[in-house]
Amino acid sequence: MIYETKGRAREYFELAANLYVGCAHFCRYCFAPDVLHMAPERFYAAGYPKPQVLERLKKSAEQYRGDPRPVLLSFISDPYQPAESTAGVTKEAIQIIHAADLKVAILTKGGMRAARDFDLLGPGDIFGTTLTFVNADLSKQWEPKAAIPQERFDSLALAHSRGIKTFVSLEPVIDVAESLRCIDKSAAYVDQFKVGKLNYHEASRSIDWNSFARAAIATLELNGANYYMKKDLAAYIGKPDGILSGGKL
Repeated sequence: MIYETKGRAREYFELAANLYVGCAHFCRYCFAPDVLHMAPERFYAAGYPKPQVLERLKKSAEQYRGDPRPVLLSFISDPYQPAESTAGVTKEAIQIIHAADLKVAILTKGGMRAARDFDLLGPGDIFGTTLTFVNADLSKQWEPKAAIPQERFDSLALAHSRGIKTFVSLEPVIDVAESLRCIDKSAAYVDQFKVGKLNYHEASRSIDWNSFARAAIATLELNGANYYMKKDLAAYIGKPDGILSGGKL
């Protein structure tokens, strides 16, 4: 259930677990259907907990007991998609992970749906959200069932106010100006930005990635923000090993 990540995912976190089958956020840029060899309509129509997910997680967590690396929830699904409101799987998963002396990292577009579990997060745990747009109309075009941008900003601000470490996945980048606005709007309550590009989508060819990488660094540094720029983006400015500013989260 808990697995060692590879490739681009490993630049974010080295351990992860996916609690759900599919995701009901319907993001037009989602890479997961291709990775899982699922038809997109089947992937988006799913959004339910994996069979025996908590029992499997307990066994897996014991195998990693005491590992200092946080377990990310999730890469291939969203731990706070609509079904979580009734299923409560992520809430229990956090408790299971903690019981095995492990830390948890959250990555979600579920907005304030995640806030109900903030009381479970403590030192060493991390809360993050994907930011793509400030403009709610653009967000609805690309990620129609995900939380609106302001709700995601609010969830980050609330987590930060409670002393929880926060991060932003500034990936995918669809509209360069909007991504830079996301940095400006949230920098005051984000401990680290993880900056990538847009992959597996034809719109990627229309973006000048060299210019974006330079503009992102300038905006981040103007805001005094810590960041990690992923290898595939940093390579456009001659840094194929990625760029880390401010140390690991």
